Amino acid sequence: MQKMSRSLLLAALAASLFYSNRTRAQNEPSQEAGAVFVMNNSASKNQVVAFKRAADGSLRRTGIFSTGGRGTGGTTDPLEAQGSLTLSSDHSLLFAVNGGSGELSVFQVHGSDLALVDREPTDGAEPNAVAQHGSLVYVLNVGGSSNVVGFKLHDAGQLSRIPNSIRFLTTNNSEGASLAFSPDGQFLLVTERATNNIDVFRVQPNGTLSAIAVSKDTEPGTFAVTFAKNGAALVSETGPSGGSNASTVSSYTVLPNLTLSSISTGIPTLGNANCWNAVTPNGQFVYVSNAGSSTISGFLIATSGALTPIGSTVVGINPTGSVNLDIAVTADSKFLYSLNSGSGTIGIFAIQEDGTLINVGEASDIAANAGFNGIAAF
Repeated sequence: MQKMSRSLLLAALAASLFYSNRTRAQNEPSQEAGAVFVMNNSASKNQVVAFKRAADGSLRRTGIFSTGGRGTGGTTDPLEAQGSLTLSSDHSLLFAVNGGSGELSVFQVHGSDLALVDREPTDGAEPNAVAQHGSLVYVLNVGGSSNVVGFKLHDAGQLSRIPNSIRFLTTNNSEGASLAFSPDGQFLLVTERATNNIDVFRVQPNGTLSAIAVSKDTEPGTFAVTFAKNGAALVSETGPSGGSNASTVSSYTVLPNLTLSSISTGIPTLGNANCWNAVTPNGQFVYVSNAGSSTISGFLIATSGALTPIGSTVVGINPTGSVNLDIAVTADSKFLYSLNSGSGTIGIFAIQEDGTLINVGEASDIAANAGFNGIAAF
């Protein structure tokens, strides 16, 4: 009897230890914290390269997935756009433009694995950017008669064209560079590099857009537009031709009459060729990518939409010659990744509480000067 009691006690202790260890393991943070995707934009076979993101921000390449279409090829920034590779707001879908074959591809996202579920023609030449809000998806066609066109997003990622949804930009070959929905879904903004215009459309109840309303950016070199969480429109500006460290960033309010009201304009980034920007999901900061300087600049976003430089403005430095193009911030606002076309790497930066960045390394599984465009992360 004493022997049996002792055996039962030992078994109970062992079970207790097992369940304690299992619970502890379940409560520990997963080392598979998210994923990062980049697009090779190959003219023969467009592909998305997927990376698994660890809790410390490091990346490990896990797969290459065909979009089913063709990119445009090229060397450095051939699409000249922000948003050619875009995650849905819930991170369940990834949208990729096929600039060479005039299509939009949709993947279901399963961690760092992708499954192609749809590919649709964009009814325009050279799509180079895509934006999504709820069940609406709009694509920017930069070639020929520059326009935007809308799709209805259905369950599992299928798309259907919205009738009469094409809206033309101000001119043919206006060099549209980006488009973005306002957080409330009421407005769609489009930037035109050739004209320095910011086009504003109201989103109608049926998913089509109002007639175009045009505002001039107050600064030269209009490129990318992104919305802050509070509704301010943030615009990256490369600056005047030939300028040195002359890039800027501006913020605007979209008024009910579809005009833009300046909040902060021409805030220096202290870098060259600022073409891309990314807002942290927590709404605190916006970062801009100075491709000509291989640097990242950072700004605080006030509740009014006003921008204030973080520290000395330049908060992240890539190795010389990196040519960092598009940038992406993770859903937890902890890491920023830059697509470094010149060096064939992905720069990895940890975002600190005060908005400064710490360079924590690189991933090097992409080809340098091979036309890569587009980066997305969660």
